[in-house]
Amino acid sequence: MKLHYDLHLHSCLSPCGDEDMTPANLTGMCILAGLDVVALTDHNTCGNCRSFLTAAQGRGLVAIPGMELTTAEEIHILCLFPDINKAEAFSVYVHACLPPIPNRPAVFGPQILMGPGDEKWGEELTLLASASSIGVYEVCPLVERFGGVCFPAHIDRPSYSLLSQLGLWDPGLPFPLAEVSAHCPTDFFKRPDLNGVPLITDSDAHFLAGIPDARQVMEVPERTPQAVLDWLRRGGS
Repeated sequence: MKLHYDLHLHSCLSPCGDEDMTPANLTGMCILAGLDVVALTDHNTCGNCRSFLTAAQGRGLVAIPGMELTTAEEIHILCLFPDINKAEAFSVYVHACLPPIPNRPAVFGPQILMGPGDEKWGEELTLLASASSIGVYEVCPLVERFGGVCFPAHIDRPSYSLLSQLGLWDPGLPFPLAEVSAHCPTDFFKRPDLNGVPLITDSDAHFLAGIPDARQVMEVPERTPQAVLDWLRRGGS
């Protein structure tokens, strides 16, 4: 079956995420956009994923818990998991790898923990915009230990991307594919180091208006998070 997807969405828990990006608002906007498969990937945390999955229940969405991890090299890596328990266990691991820097909401924005009915549960006090101590060469085996799959985010961008930080695509990194931005320049696809690297596109939405109408399509045998993760492991095929 063919499903429309967006695997890179932020909630109000990300310091750069708009406060309107609540679990219920997110699921409602994804439905209006015609999406079938969506992943919540806040910066360095899965703290709002359980509420997001609860809000999505019974609404026709395949909701996947995830995280946009910042590596020690300041590379953003999308990490997706088959269920909430594995995602939250990974989130605990990552939290212990973050520097103990308190968030400054007036500077970086609030980091709001929400319930599935958009009730505010509190705020994450540790700054989530920091780089973790996890190196990019450690990420794939680490995420696999938690049953997940991972791939570099927005590799065409001039900052916080694998190519901006490493300079080239290292085929020794076992990522099954990579993400590019929706407005990736055409010339970017001609890079010789990307020859044979499967590429997908997500929105990286931080605002409700940033969730576009469904465009990207995957073909999977069933509507489950595991089927989506298997599709990613096959390089999106």
